[in-house]
Amino acid sequence: MFSFIRRLLIGQPLNNKDIAHEQLPKWKALSIFSSDALSSVAYGPEQAMVILVATPGLISYGYLGPIAGAIFCLLLIVALSYAQVAKANPAGGGAYAIAKKNLGEMPALVAAASVFADYILTAAVSVSAGTDAIISAFPQLSGIQVNLDLFVLFFVLMLVNLRGIREASNAFVFPTYAFLFGITALIVTGVFKAFTYHQAIIPAVSMETKPLDWVMLFIVLRAFANGCSSMTGIEAIADSVPLFKKPEGHNAVATTYWMAGILGFMVLGISFLMMHYHVIPLPNITALSQLAEHVFGRGLLYYYIQISTMIVLYLAANTAYNGLPILLSIVAKDGYMPRYLSARGERLTYSNNIILLTLAAACLIIIYNGDIVHLISLYAIGVFLSFTIAQVSMVIHWHRERQKGWIIRAIINGTGALVTGIVVLIITATKFFQGAWIIIIFIPVMTFVFKKIRHHYNDVAEQLSLSQRCLGKRARGQKARNLAIVPIASPTNVVAETLDYAESISDTVIALYIVTDEEAGRKIKEKWADWDPGIQLVTVNSPYRFVIQPIIDFIGELQMQRCDYDYITVIIPEFETKKWWHRLLHGQTGWILRTLLIFREDVIVATIPYHLKK
Repeated sequence: MFSFIRRLLIGQPLNNKDIAHEQLPKWKALSIFSSDALSSVAYGPEQAMVILVATPGLISYGYLGPIAGAIFCLLLIVALSYAQVAKANPAGGGAYAIAKKNLGEMPALVAAASVFADYILTAAVSVSAGTDAIISAFPQLSGIQVNLDLFVLFFVLMLVNLRGIREASNAFVFPTYAFLFGITALIVTGVFKAFTYHQAIIPAVSMETKPLDWVMLFIVLRAFANGCSSMTGIEAIADSVPLFKKPEGHNAVATTYWMAGILGFMVLGISFLMMHYHVIPLPNITALSQLAEHVFGRGLLYYYIQISTMIVLYLAANTAYNGLPILLSIVAKDGYMPRYLSARGERLTYSNNIILLTLAAACLIIIYNGDIVHLISLYAIGVFLSFTIAQVSMVIHWHRERQKGWIIRAIINGTGALVTGIVVLIITATKFFQGAWIIIIFIPVMTFVFKKIRHHYNDVAEQLSLSQRCLGKRARGQKARNLAIVPIASPTNVVAETLDYAESISDTVIALYIVTDEEAGRKIKEKWADWDPGIQLVTVNSPYRFVIQPIIDFIGELQMQRCDYDYITVIIPEFETKKWWHRLLHGQTGWILRTLLIFREDVIVATIPYHLKK
């Protein structure tokens, strides 16, 4: 039954040879890897506006235009820089891989931790923003935001991505293009009306600004930091170059340019319309909802834009589902994350990584109650820090390679590193007390975890490697001496089968019985004598009726005596019930004993299952 449900939800396993069919053409990759960046226009400009109008008595709305222009210029610089990253690093991994190659271990791990935090926030913010968009159109859904968020996260995004990259792209490509069509129609129609109707293109109230003193500068910089959330997701293409069709690097670069062009158009267009209609924050109504109502009224096109925005914001989380799993697989192969995260699942996806991302994003949504304002406060530091590290790495890369035109490329990346580094400082200073301190702590903690994991793997490798002493012992053909101990509860068929196996692996076998009741112990000894299997029965008294601890103590005493055995093998007889619920009717002594004994050195634990027929 469980296997049938699994196949129904996830699909049949894919052969390794099918991996070529999972790679994406540019038009599909644009929707899959750019959905986060492109959909961020639904909340990025709004978050900048919210800061500008949040302080009573300070006139600052007019700074929205310059902020949008600054974000547009920054977008162009970062897009050019990441196109260079994709070209120079066709194996994927983005900032982590390029930093590891050019800057060394620690900057690479900082980049990996930064991107890790950013992708988890991408999933949480995108899903929460999608729910906000639909609640703007249908206010009666207010109050169940978190439930909607978790449903989409687990039963749409996780399940579809577990089915494979190709199926995810087929499911998500058309909603993304539907959203792009709706936003393009909104901007073109809104700009057309602004220039043809007899009214000011931008009303005076939207142009008013207070002189830029220190207080106003802080507000403007904080609004800029919030607006920079429109740029998250730009790194996803460089992280996922191997998922493109050949030539992977060329296609990734072209897709990066397309993404940057479309995103820049939408950021400027939405910001212009917000100033033209002087949009201000309203409870449970997004700025995009207000714009759509101003331009189209509450008609079919309005609901088309709201529903397509909701869908694409949900799907924007899919950028994280495509970017983070492959990044974690590369980090895991290098030994900084659990090794099993580097393995593909049965549908050729990194299924363990997909589940990890889902659980982490769900935790954030629950902790912050799906509140996008609070989640946005955590956003952008990680991504801009990884931007900076990637571009510094590229400057060193071009300097080492010194290919034709390397100076121009180094200048592009150097400029990007300088600008994004300044942005990191701005975001840190303006968002620190709004939640950014959490990410500032998370990144070094995660870097420390990476190092500890790698240290553990190094220790394991050192201890498991064949030493010359072991090779010499193997060459002399010395046979290890093994004592087999079989804990029993009563002479039964399963005990008889276990003793047969014990005699096959050891010349010395002991049956161990823990006497918790003297009368029961006497009867067991009589039964054993009548059966006479030719194996010694050792009894240990336990007046306090403990069973597991006396067995462990008995084995410990043998080890302390340094007896004439290299190994002690504890063979646990255990019957397996025919129905799963029958297991609830029996104790778990064997399972507990096995769990405790595996931590003892030179003690081998085995279980002999005896399958009941009814």
